[in-house]
Amino acid sequence: MLVGAAERPVCLPSCQHISTKHTIHLSLLALSPGHRFEDNPGVRRHLVKKPSRSQSTRTSRKMVSTPSVKKKKKKKKLDRRPHEVFVELNELVVDKNQEMHWKETARWIKFEEDVEEDTARWGKPHVASLSFRSLLELRKTIAHGAVLLDLEQTTLPGIAHLVVETMIISDQIKGDDRANVLRALLLKHSSEGHRGKYLKLMEKIPEDAEASVVLVGCVQFLEQPTMAFVRLNEAVFLESVLEVPIPVRFIFVLLGPSQANVDYHEIGRSISTLMSDKVGLFHEAAYMADDRQDLLNAINEFLDCSIVIPPVCQHLSPRERGGSCSYVPVVTPVHHVSPELCEVKAEEEEEGDAEDDPLRRTGICFGGLVQDIKRRYPKYLSDIRDALHSQCLAAVLFIYFAALSPAITFGGLLGEKTEGLMGVSELIISTSVLGFLFSLLGAQPLLVIGFSGPLLVFEEAFFKFCQSQGIEYLTGRVWIGLWLIVFIFIIVAAEGSFLVRYISPFTQEIFAFLISLIFIYETFYKLYKVFTEHPLLKFYPPSLMQPNTALLSLILMLGTFFIAFFMRKFKNSRFLGGKARRIIGDFGIPISILVMVLVDYTITDTYTQKLNVPSGLSVTSPQKRDWFIHPLGSRQAFPMWMMFASAIPALLVFILIFMETQITTLIVSKKERKLMKGSGFHLDLLLIGTMGGLCALFGLPWLTAATVRSVTHVNALTVMSKAIAPGEKPKIEEVKEQRVTGVAIAVLVGLSIVMGNMLRRIPLAVLFGIFLYMGVTSLTGIQLYERLLLIFMPSKHHPDHVYVIKVKTWRMNLFTCIQLACIVVLWVVKSTVASLAFPFILIMTVPLRRFLLPRFFQDRELKALDSEDAEPNFDEDGQDEYNEMHMPV
Repeated sequence: MLVGAAERPVCLPSCQHISTKHTIHLSLLALSPGHRFEDNPGVRRHLVKKPSRSQSTRTSRKMVSTPSVKKKKKKKKLDRRPHEVFVELNELVVDKNQEMHWKETARWIKFEEDVEEDTARWGKPHVASLSFRSLLELRKTIAHGAVLLDLEQTTLPGIAHLVVETMIISDQIKGDDRANVLRALLLKHSSEGHRGKYLKLMEKIPEDAEASVVLVGCVQFLEQPTMAFVRLNEAVFLESVLEVPIPVRFIFVLLGPSQANVDYHEIGRSISTLMSDKVGLFHEAAYMADDRQDLLNAINEFLDCSIVIPPVCQHLSPRERGGSCSYVPVVTPVHHVSPELCEVKAEEEEEGDAEDDPLRRTGICFGGLVQDIKRRYPKYLSDIRDALHSQCLAAVLFIYFAALSPAITFGGLLGEKTEGLMGVSELIISTSVLGFLFSLLGAQPLLVIGFSGPLLVFEEAFFKFCQSQGIEYLTGRVWIGLWLIVFIFIIVAAEGSFLVRYISPFTQEIFAFLISLIFIYETFYKLYKVFTEHPLLKFYPPSLMQPNTALLSLILMLGTFFIAFFMRKFKNSRFLGGKARRIIGDFGIPISILVMVLVDYTITDTYTQKLNVPSGLSVTSPQKRDWFIHPLGSRQAFPMWMMFASAIPALLVFILIFMETQITTLIVSKKERKLMKGSGFHLDLLLIGTMGGLCALFGLPWLTAATVRSVTHVNALTVMSKAIAPGEKPKIEEVKEQRVTGVAIAVLVGLSIVMGNMLRRIPLAVLFGIFLYMGVTSLTGIQLYERLLLIFMPSKHHPDHVYVIKVKTWRMNLFTCIQLACIVVLWVVKSTVASLAFPFILIMTVPLRRFLLPRFFQDRELKALDSEDAEPNFDEDGQDEYNEMHMPV
């Protein structure tokens, strides 16, 4: 692209965001009206002077007849619906044998890719920057050239013949040049014979895409440039024209002498860029145009919404240039969609969402539960069929370790907090049985049922309370479980799940951030205990043969974390092939565990604490308890007053289960994830609450929908679309919604007790690394975490998120600090004797956001801060493999 005083790169943003002083109005440059092809003087003169042409010429005259005549002769309705477009730019070149042929020099799949001259390889995809002069020259050529719309031809020779005849009719070329121009249009294309090398490329092109072929070049036999814009009445396959087998709908031809002072390459890039923008004004006009003037109007409006960036400012970022555009250039003026059409689409989407809204109240007792069953259970068979995919197998192995690690780690912590009354054995059995039943019966089987940090806080607080009152802890849990079932049935009968609507992202972010902090904190707390129990000393007594235990535990923890973390990053790298990267990325956690277990196994002279997995189905402390817990007390009578007073802690347990289950379902069911089978808030709450209440009779822990593990499960089952433009961020194509992975994970967790000999070889430090990995990776995608980082970042480097653009920086930071203050309060409550009130303090963040914050923040600010414009937290699978796809031309 030439950059100079008269020719400068064009930035093409939405004109709605451009001030008058930055906009170059091009209305004075617009051509005078009356340049419709049907009124071209050359055509009229030709029709008068040469009425006796051949049949082919008469066919050409039909193509330039008036629109009313054309419409009368149409036998069928033409397809004017805009399609995705693949654009290929071909230029005339001379080979070493001095023979001319068409060579592909660039292509567009949303972004531009050019052939690098030195290496003959495809360069990186990039946003096309157009020169201002080339756009003016393009408009001029379309104004005076040949425009053939809805041409009824299916072969390249037939199209070329009509194009040449039309060029003669419009006085662009002489009759003597007919043969030379026709011969040039039918020259061989260098992309012929390379189709087998582009299977990769076909995956990036949408199925309904149509192609635009741009042919430009210099020929010495012409005295002046000649142009033709062709739109076929339907897309057809043209043999040996494109590098990929895609039907062609548009052909643009520009030929002329080298002395014409026309940059044919830049004009070809300009028309290619305009055609490739699937939401742009010209792209739509190319499909909908009835005549030449419609195309000219589209170019005029495109130019009116363009700004010129001076050469001195090209190196500046969009924010440094004044923020008028997000990148150079934006080629999509957004005002081509009418506001009325946007409102209609929005209303249709809202109506569609309302019809299938799982939180919509019916006004009937248990009406929401009935709707959940009617919505979800008819798709039960598909929940089995959809599991027949290799990605589901990888998800089972991945989530098995992700579910087993917290079960064992939290089980160890639970055993410490309850003095062995509940531990690893009980938590594994509870996770397996409840997970199995929920995967079979739940409305959202992608949820992973497990123990959580807030529940651990409650168990510790209630155990201390029972000790202080001289009450049997496990018997008290039985009555809490019975009251929990009562509360669950009341809420489900009253369709109380609609209350989740009032749990705004403000509370969701606090809750998710707090859970991630608990994961990270417990990791380093356990490591700290290892260092205190195995301190580093200068001299060790002979009886103590474990001088390097703490150091090796640290190495195992960090090694597990970094291997799993970088395996996740490796999935999006450029090493190896795409399938190999995906396999390595999906099995990152199992690989990290296996590697560090082998490291520990090879170091025989240093002790490390291993997993304490019981042999068979036995409780953690057989001398203290049995499998069944008597409601009236096992070793002493349970006080009558506590049977009724248990309703208070049961209410707190209900709050925890309600919030974590419902918030997790909200996060998993975001529209961005494109789940198609729906969810069931009432049914899932009933199952989890009822099963949890019954678990208390057997001395098993209560479980809830685990946020981190559930999101990880959905991510592992997400299939990314391959039909994306090279360089474009991958998009979610579908999620394998099924029940088999959840059932398989629960079964494997249960069999872990049988595999005790194998699991006893896994050091606890390795599980600490998995805990750290889950806590760190779960922070990604939480807006609170992103805004927390922005506090330490200069405002000029802030990303263009909604909450950054619409909220002043200091007010955005104030909102973040309020959330951090809530987290600090919750952490203090959790760590003191008042920890039993933790769920109540957590639920108070809902009225804080709903009633108090509107007094300090404007509605538009709160809407922006509550916006969920961040990408869903999934691995970017399916990214283009440049090194494989960018092969020699």
